[in-house]
Amino acid sequence: MKTIGLIGGMSWESTVPYYRIINETVRDRLGGLHSAKLVLLSVDFYEVERLQSTGDWAGVGRMLAQAGRSLELAGADFLVLCTNTMHKVASTIEKSVTIPLLHITDPTAAEIKRSGFTKVGLLGTRFTMEQDFYRSRLQSHYGISVLVPEKKDREIIHRVIFEELCLGKVVDASRIQFRRVIEDLVDCGAEAIILGCTEISTLVQRSDSSVPLFDTTSIHACKAAEWAMAPGEA
Repeated sequence: MKTIGLIGGMSWESTVPYYRIINETVRDRLGGLHSAKLVLLSVDFYEVERLQSTGDWAGVGRMLAQAGRSLELAGADFLVLCTNTMHKVASTIEKSVTIPLLHITDPTAAEIKRSGFTKVGLLGTRFTMEQDFYRSRLQSHYGISVLVPEKKDREIIHRVIFEELCLGKVVDASRIQFRRVIEDLVDCGAEAIILGCTEISTLVQRSDSSVPLFDTTSIHACKAAEWAMAPGEA
């Protein structure tokens, strides 16, 4: 079994499910007392968020590239970045190591394509919804059209993520807001919804949407476990 290198802490609330889902997947596949081989480096999200808020993405890239190098030195065979937004600096991390990075959009897109959908709504941080790094990969690599909420709703979603979900707060009023935003996207033609922030699945469940949900946390973690158990190179 390969050793997974997890770059976590962004936030730690969403890193916990990664550890659980990866180990559950290995246990279910291999049986008995099997669990995943992994190393985890959890950063201080306060430091990351300060860099985000000032637009210092180069600084974020340097910080996470160093985390990737540390995990490679610790014996990781491949890297998993336990966050959607920070995949904005995925290429910086990839250039700093010699081991592969499992990009979060790739297994997500594969699941969407397998389900036969070509137009999806995207929920995430303001950075993920508004900047091109995430949407363009889905569109150019996989032919998936991406819809995002209107500006005022993007602001609501971003606020809930940072002021509630990253702090472990699940607020019913916010769930109602997310339901409304989801249905607005469906009305605009979304065939499914990507939960493109690793914390959103703590608030939004399948019953909150009239169309299928694609939880990037679960999809990414399951694929990481599959990579770890696959024979040969990652």
